[in-house]
Amino acid sequence: MNISKYEQRTLHALAQGGRINPTKDERGDIIAVDCITRDGWRLADCTLGVFRRLRRRRFIRSQEGGPYRVTREGLEAVRAQVDNR
Repeated sequence: MNISKYEQRTLHALAQGGRINPTKDERGDIIAVDCITRDGWRLADCTLGVFRRLRRRRFIRSQEGGPYRVTREGLEAVRAQVDNR
């Protein structure tokens, strides 16, 4: 499956335990997103466009109004990367 570099980076951060916190307007529409890694850093590659593409492909989802997390399909789509720790 074709996944862009930015989508790949975002999915990898989410697969390691990160989350996406959406910001909504008064109508309830998502107007901005913050991707937070498991270490508490903000991922700059996660834009609103990347978020919408990942949600449309069902790679991420929110459960009971919580932050967006990676789904089983998202874990299958992400390629393995070396963790530089």
